[in-house]
Amino acid sequence: MAYAYLMYQKNKVLTEVAEKRLKAIREFTEFGAGFKVAMRDLEIRGAGNLLGSEQSGHMMNIGYELYCKLVDDAIRSLQGEIINENREEITVELKVTANIPGWYIENESLKLQMYKKIAAVAAEEDAEEIIDELLDRFGEVPRETLNLIRISRIRSMAEDLSVTRIHEQQGRVVVAFAEKNPLSGYALMCVNEAFGAKTFVHGGKEPFIRLTVRPADKLDDLIKLLQILQQQKKQTDGKETAAGKGVMRQ
Repeated sequence: MAYAYLMYQKNKVLTEVAEKRLKAIREFTEFGAGFKVAMRDLEIRGAGNLLGSEQSGHMMNIGYELYCKLVDDAIRSLQGEIINENREEITVELKVTANIPGWYIENESLKLQMYKKIAAVAAEEDAEEIIDELLDRFGEVPRETLNLIRISRIRSMAEDLSVTRIHEQQGRVVVAFAEKNPLSGYALMCVNEAFGAKTFVHGGKEPFIRLTVRPADKLDDLIKLLQILQQQKKQTDGKETAAGKGVMRQ
């Protein structure tokens, strides 16, 4: 058994942070409480500059999205869920600035919360809700933060469509699909009607759609493309479900 005595001058006014740290040490005295003390200290002092343009360490090496996924998988694994570590990851490699600038949200804890909310954006309604919250709490949303929200939507839709990679190639955006994917002839026809000669479709074992875009419209055009494919997929799934119910009735 060991003891530690922390002393300070009589009648000295402690800072709020110092009082919180002393309170944490007083609360967590049981065996193995060091981790709890460390987590409370992290809450008090903030997470540091983990996110944004000045990324470092693992965050810089693997990217914010994969970092969030690894943390999420680790938490779910500790909670007893079975994690499929062999599933393919979607890579999004677009030449856009996408982050929350330090001048927009200075508090690192608040910034981390907003990054987490943006990473969960899946539909247009989610994006609008996040934008409204940002406007209400922090003012006009910077372009790079709007880009981050769009990329989060793109990633969510891409997962639903068996996309394996989205990248740029000589002024064009290439959307690569897994060999087993929900693409249909009618869906591709709808894409051609929407974009005309700006699209090129390649089939086979490594199918992809190549879309010629202007830099300013890159993300919006990509969202439009994925929305068309997603809409056709939902219609196909609905027909298959209805057909299955008809067979069961017979």
